[in-house]
Amino acid sequence: MSDMQDTMLLGLEGIKKTILHGGTGEIPKCISGSKVTFHFRTQLCDDERTVIDDSKVVGTPMEIVIGNMFKMDIWETLLSSLRIGEVAEFWCDIIHTGVYPLVSKSMRRIAEGKDPVDWQIHTCGMANMFAYHSLGYDDLDELMKEPKPLYFVLELLRVQQPSEYNRETWAMNDEERLKVVPVLHGQGNKLYKQGNYDEATQKYKEAIICIKNVQTKEKAWEVSWLKLEKMANTITLNYCQCLMRTEEYYEAIEHTTDIINQHPGDMKAFFLRGKAHAEVWNEAEARQDFSRVLDLDPGMKKVVKRELAVLNMRMEEKNQEDKNKYRGMF
Repeated sequence: MSDMQDTMLLGLEGIKKTILHGGTGEIPKCISGSKVTFHFRTQLCDDERTVIDDSKVVGTPMEIVIGNMFKMDIWETLLSSLRIGEVAEFWCDIIHTGVYPLVSKSMRRIAEGKDPVDWQIHTCGMANMFAYHSLGYDDLDELMKEPKPLYFVLELLRVQQPSEYNRETWAMNDEERLKVVPVLHGQGNKLYKQGNYDEATQKYKEAIICIKNVQTKEKAWEVSWLKLEKMANTITLNYCQCLMRTEEYYEAIEHTTDIINQHPGDMKAFFLRGKAHAEVWNEAEARQDFSRVLDLDPGMKKVVKRELAVLNMRMEEKNQEDKNKYRGMF
């Protein structure tokens, strides 16, 4: 047994493998694009072997696509040493476990039914995770502060080759992702025109996530990064138009503000934010945004005039409503 152990992870420092339950057949080929389905349990190296995460408790196995920049790249190596049905325990030193808390947070959010990719619309991936200080889970914050060696118990369920399954956008490489962006954008626009705002939102969101995934690998503010940024902003503004239609005004304000903070010359972002402010009776903010629109593009004069007329009407209605409300109180 020990021979097998050594040969399988030869030359990898800081990893010890123990087979708990033998698998069957040959070791499957894990090539770039293979989809690997497995159960995992993560434990601390303390006396209790405290469990941090366990996919069996969650009830659904984990799936990753090899070569897809999954943040726990060490798992790709460990999984490719397993046979189908094999259960093995890997002791991994700190050099391999540093990013685990970030990965765990994403997986927990999936398990809780919160979409882990949501924050990617807002921020540029990993760097911002560190800015948050807290991951929202005490045990993970602990591990972030002080990384420790961990045990990963992995059970390999199946390996599918790229031709054997339908690749979703998260399973694509960068080139494929960028090809799919205009397709998603077009589908979003079509759904928007048909009045299917919720479905359009999903298409736009997926397109933005594709762009942001590629963008995190580029150097900020360089030409290729800026090209992607421009694409992302265009689609984010489409996304905000959907939010306006579904009356999610505060979220629209949030996304347009993100764009404005990075790109203070984006007239469309000011225009949309002005409209959103008007919808929630932020009169001063709306006026300020509309005046920025005119600074940036005097040709918008007619359109802005119309929006200000709507704003005045809304404010009058609200004041009347408030008066009636107070009258009833006294």
